[in-house]
Amino acid sequence: MSFELIPFVSGLIQKQAVGEIIKCNDYTERFGLTLTQAQAAELVETRSLSLRDSGRIEFGGGVIDKMIKAFCDSPYISMQNYAQTLHELIEIFYYYKNETLDLIGDDDLIQFMKSAFDGVCQGSIDLLSGRELYRLAKNLRFRLPGGYSESDLSEDEREDDE
Repeated sequence: MSFELIPFVSGLIQKQAVGEIIKCNDYTERFGLTLTQAQAAELVETRSLSLRDSGRIEFGGGVIDKMIKAFCDSPYISMQNYAQTLHELIEIFYYYKNETLDLIGDDDLIQFMKSAFDGVCQGSIDLLSGRELYRLAKNLRFRLPGGYSESDLSEDEREDDE
């Protein structure tokens, strides 16, 4: 492929990704959530930047449509915060794909994120990223039990770790 075709092909891929996001509106409308063409394009841009920043590549449509469908029924998402929340979720998704050393599949990571976001995080992106996903990544990297937490250690064990 010549270098002149790369921007053209990239543009087609971007356009296809935007189209896939817009198609999700058919599903999310029942939850009172829709995205405009411009918002969809911005989400694709966020994905591209997140992939670049994390040193990752992705083939196919990516995970945006999966995230949209997983999170659209969250009681913590409304039209006012829908697009912004998706941007943040996309960014932390790719960050934690790296932090988990790809030891967890995309669907499982999205499911974990959704469960924590709606559960213990009560809609807080900061808690999701800074506590729950951090703990998940640490547990996966060090092969610790799934529900392991530093608070499970006795004070003596915590001091030994330091």
